[in-house]
Amino acid sequence: MSTVAGLLLAAGAGTRMGRPKALVVGDDGTPWLARGVDVLREGGCDDVTVVLGAAAGEARAQVPDGVAVVVAQDWAEGMSASLRAGLEALEDSDADAALVSLVDLPDVTDHVVRRVLAAGTDRAALIRTTYDGRPGHPVVLGREHWFGVRAAAVGDRGARDYLANHALVEVECGDLATGRDVDRPEVG
Repeated sequence: MSTVAGLLLAAGAGTRMGRPKALVVGDDGTPWLARGVDVLREGGCDDVTVVLGAAAGEARAQVPDGVAVVVAQDWAEGMSASLRAGLEALEDSDADAALVSLVDLPDVTDHVVRRVLAAGTDRAALIRTTYDGRPGHPVVLGREHWFGVRAAAVGDRGARDYLANHALVEVECGDLATGRDVDRPEVG
């Protein structure tokens, strides 16, 4: 049986949002950070690690108990810095795969996570969620890919280039969510 680490990327400054997305509270009063952790846990991740950056001190207070926190010191570089920091933090874990998600996906639920994990969680897994054919998150990265993803991750592209150059499984979840990230306060 494979072990899956949930990796929630929440390090950005959220300039279009007007504040770091790790500090956003949804319309229902739930912080996006806590909601994202719950989605990963309820979806089947064995452990969850949150990657913080901008306003890390303030955001850390919103991280639920029992969740590991990593601070990406170079967070301003973009999503790649968060992804590299998170995968590096998981190196000493017993995880076979990491399920990577973003804090600004408020309509992605545990149902999406469960469906994506059902497609594979072994050390060779490479799985991307799609929404009506459009690539999105979460993404499953088997341990065999962690080094390559970290080496290829630059700027705000995360694992995009690595995924484009490797065979992967796509899991359609457009019937469960839109998968759209929320960048502006008026949107969500």
